[in-house]
Amino acid sequence: MSARSRYWLGLGSNMGDRLGALAGVLGCLQRAGVVVEATSPVYETAPRDLEGQPSFLNAACRVTAALDPPGLLAVAKACEATLGRTPGPRFGPRRIDCDILLWEGGAWRDAELEVPHPRLAERRFALVPLLALDPGLALPDGRTLAELESALDPLEQPVAVAARPPEPGAID
Repeated sequence: MSARSRYWLGLGSNMGDRLGALAGVLGCLQRAGVVVEATSPVYETAPRDLEGQPSFLNAACRVTAALDPPGLLAVAKACEATLGRTPGPRFGPRRIDCDILLWEGGAWRDAELEVPHPRLAERRFALVPLLALDPGLALPDGRTLAELESALDPLEQPVAVAARPPEPGAID
């Protein structure tokens, strides 16, 4: 794929230096040739799907890359590994998580990847940062992210601004 495509990524961390991990993954993406166009503020969020773990810091970023979705996924997973992500329980604690949430090309589905992210519509921790970046975003089926977010209960899924957008940083 030679033309650059635009993507929206979700970033999260709930172990160690959480803010440093978010900055580290942005730096790693840039060193791999991914252009980080914009990053949302950082939000403190409660864990979902698996209770009894520390709260997360979450952010979103808009990037461009000369990669198809599987190629960008490979870069994101390599960055996670470089930053010390180790296998663990599904939805469990992690040093860093970098997910492809949306792609300007619409939808992608294969055995390894589904874009838009299949649980995006249920997750305020992903929707709120995306809306801070680009309030007019919509899914390929036409549903706007603002509509999806307004359908979720903010008391059940609290999301609070915690920090300014992270600057791409060095990997520690």
